[in-house]
Amino acid sequence: MGTQWSHRGNTLPLLPETNGTDRQRGDQEDDNDSLNGLDRQEDIAQFPYVEFTGRDSITCPTCQGTGRIPSEQVNELVALIPYSDQRLQPQRTKLYVVMSAVLCLLASSLVAFFLFPRSVVVVDDGIRTVTVHFDPPNMRVLMNMTSMLNFSNPNFFTVLVESVSCQVLYMKTVIGTQQLDNVITIQPLSRQVNFTVSVEISGSASYVYAFCTMPSIKVHNIVVFMQTSVKTSYMVRTAQNTLEAYRYIDCGSNSTYNQPGHRLKQHSPTTNTHPLLL
Repeated sequence: MGTQWSHRGNTLPLLPETNGTDRQRGDQEDDNDSLNGLDRQEDIAQFPYVEFTGRDSITCPTCQGTGRIPSEQVNELVALIPYSDQRLQPQRTKLYVVMSAVLCLLASSLVAFFLFPRSVVVVDDGIRTVTVHFDPPNMRVLMNMTSMLNFSNPNFFTVLVESVSCQVLYMKTVIGTQQLDNVITIQPLSRQVNFTVSVEISGSASYVYAFCTMPSIKVHNIVVFMQTSVKTSYMVRTAQNTLEAYRYIDCGSNSTYNQPGHRLKQHSPTTNTHPLLL
């Protein structure tokens, strides 16, 4: 291709000259190659899977040359991912753990606050009415006293009043008793219960009949001692409240009272816890 010229015994090859036009042409060809490379990648991405078989080719053992994984082999295949994959490095792990712990603590606190059993408060609100009857032949004084109890339920569930028992004493002698079973169910609010105790004064205390029927006395007040016991149950617990008080009543006629009587003392409730039987 070239021409050799001999000058003083030296042989020099002569190459064709290159100019700036050839260099520009080479740069344009490189740019076209890069563009053609992007186009080829897009074409390859859109090109369907084809198994090229030849002398040295091996059929894919997973898809068997179909390009798809059979559905019955999905649970049998294991995919390998690099260690640096983002799926192996979950973000905000500490935040999720702290939030879970806080939520569990909050939920347990709410459950304990709403389900923790509290003692039911029972207050003797005094005698409301007294109905008096006389039995002159037997010199007896018969009275029906209606008393009131106030229940305060601080729990967030209902409480059952299992029994209310009352005993009335005059001069250390029992003159009347009353027993009520399965009285009411108390909602999480205050509730009043009225109960009537029948009292009979006779026998050795027949002088009370003379006092109550004496016309020269306008007010025939006598003092009686009332002892009331209340048994409540809620959840797996049972509690018992005992109330004791002195009451002034008029045994000469029927009467109505608005103010509570004088309360002597109130015993603190005793609580018994029973296991829950399933």
